[in-house]
Amino acid sequence: MSETPTDRGRDRDAEGRARSARPRDGLGRPLPYGAEGVARQPEGVARTPSETLREAQRLLDAGMPFHAHEVFEDAWKTGPAGERDLWQGLAQLAVGLTHAARGNTMGGARLLLRGAARIAEWPEPYPYGIDLVGLVAWARKLADRAPDAPSLDAAVEAPRLLRHTAD
Repeated sequence: MSETPTDRGRDRDAEGRARSARPRDGLGRPLPYGAEGVARQPEGVARTPSETLREAQRLLDAGMPFHAHEVFEDAWKTGPAGERDLWQGLAQLAVGLTHAARGNTMGGARLLLRGAARIAEWPEPYPYGIDLVGLVAWARKLADRAPDAPSLDAAVEAPRLLRHTAD
């Protein structure tokens, strides 16, 4: 019988930290060992704010808010301490969308509202062109709708992170 990672104990990453090696789908749900999943985001990547926003938007648009959350998590862990609440709030929005798309609509609504509350406190001028007012409105509207929706399509519901400007 072939040995799977669970036969040997907990999966570990290269640094020895516990980290599941199971593949994941676009919403971050674990798949069986050997299944084809979505490439995971590398952890601990220090990106510029523009790179963070561009990558997170790409993932959101692709219906992968769980993976966008991981990009925002890197930003709060590697960025300036004074921006931690901003990136954590954005990560909570992505996780809220993840839960709502997975069918956990009540949990998703709570996370959307928690993330909205965190970024709503951010003072003007808003950094990096982020549309914080629009994101708060999006999160509150989705949180209101989510409990009545049997399922949500994460790509269809994806928010726009940046303010639209005239060309």
